[in-house]
Amino acid sequence: MRIFLLIPAFIAISLVSCSREDTKQQPNIVIVFLDDSGWSDFEPFGEVHVKTPNVTQLAGEGCAYRNFYVPQAICSASRSALLSGCFPGRTKVFGAHGPNARGLETTFATMGEVFGSAGYATAIFGKWHCGDQPETRPQARGFDESCGLMYSNDMWKYQPENPEYWGRYPLQFWENGEVTIEEVNHEDQKFLTRWYTEHAVDFINRHTDQPFLVYVPHSMPHVPIFCSDEFEGKSGKGLYADVMLELDWSVGEINKALKKNGLDKNTIIIMTSDNGPWVSYGNHAGDTPFREAKGTSFDGGVRSACIIKYPGQIEAGTTSTSTFCSIDLLPTLCHLAEVPLPGNEIDGKNALELIQGKPGAENLRDYYALSIGNRFEGVLSGDGKWKLHLPHPYRTLEEAGNDGMAGKYLQETIDTALFDMEHDQYETENVMSDYPEIARDLIRMAEEHKSKFYSE
Repeated sequence: MRIFLLIPAFIAISLVSCSREDTKQQPNIVIVFLDDSGWSDFEPFGEVHVKTPNVTQLAGEGCAYRNFYVPQAICSASRSALLSGCFPGRTKVFGAHGPNARGLETTFATMGEVFGSAGYATAIFGKWHCGDQPETRPQARGFDESCGLMYSNDMWKYQPENPEYWGRYPLQFWENGEVTIEEVNHEDQKFLTRWYTEHAVDFINRHTDQPFLVYVPHSMPHVPIFCSDEFEGKSGKGLYADVMLELDWSVGEINKALKKNGLDKNTIIIMTSDNGPWVSYGNHAGDTPFREAKGTSFDGGVRSACIIKYPGQIEAGTTSTSTFCSIDLLPTLCHLAEVPLPGNEIDGKNALELIQGKPGAENLRDYYALSIGNRFEGVLSGDGKWKLHLPHPYRTLEEAGNDGMAGKYLQETIDTALFDMEHDQYETENVMSDYPEIARDLIRMAEEHKSKFYSE
């Protein structure tokens, strides 16, 4: 009799347990998006100036992707592409937007809106740079909680190159839709990395029973670079290395918070950068082995180091040469979380099989469009084997600056050029005459893209 009386209780407990287990199957998402970090700034991508054990650990727990791209190597364009899954040509978010800029139009859904509509708790802690008007700020674009700067940390009155212009606009620190610091100063900048990290950890601690999306777009290592007193001088190798140590600490704190709360096995962590280093700033800039850097469509600008950790889905301690792009992250994450894609058309594709390294996996896109500002400059084949540059001007470093002062660029031009990225990843030899059919195919794709998005 007692056994029969207990059966309903066992069934109820089982149903609750199953319900919780089902909830756990929807993964949490953490995206750490650095600003102007060089491809070689962290192991296992290059010979680093300073050891970053937490990033190294993250790579050991996930996969390091060596052929990850962004569609434009400039702040606002890169961020909007990540959040919307769209090429800059579609959204018309080009370059780096300043104060009061419209930014990403509300007709293009952000990750915050997509996942928030599906029941996720959402947050952004860091640099927004996708619009500085009431309807285009984070609180209006699907993020439940937020803190940080609306645009780049060099857009302030202490900007050495144009202080009169930037002096008109105080650099403000926002929190949950309200200004909490009317004018950020040098001392405030030292705490940006720490504030973003502390908010992210607190958010994770408070959302253990609900799936969440946490977007952490750090202001660093974009110039002017700062770190807190705890890290200043710690590396013994200069301020940039100190900044890297604090960013490494940030990654470690977030990873530890997930583990402490028993969430790490059901959390996707993505760490990458919006573009390559701003090499004009010399010892205050990162490193890339590739041609040119930020502000160009050469690989030094558009190829970013990327690490993704997702236990059980991505093999730990691996390295991948699969090619995919930041615009693919939104549809891939939607697929993993079984969240509907946005209602507006997007350009990214589900790249999960590539990310997982499935044998025979192929990129679902024929090409990735590359641009600088509102200028469409070329395409990368979907498999990453070929890159076509259309004729365009570009900047190349003449002389690097030092200790926070910019150096000098030269203006060069490139004619139509095809590069074999499998054998010439540094883009040194134009092989159009050797592979005319491939060149024709990519030129056709480029012309179709240009006609569709740049015909106005």
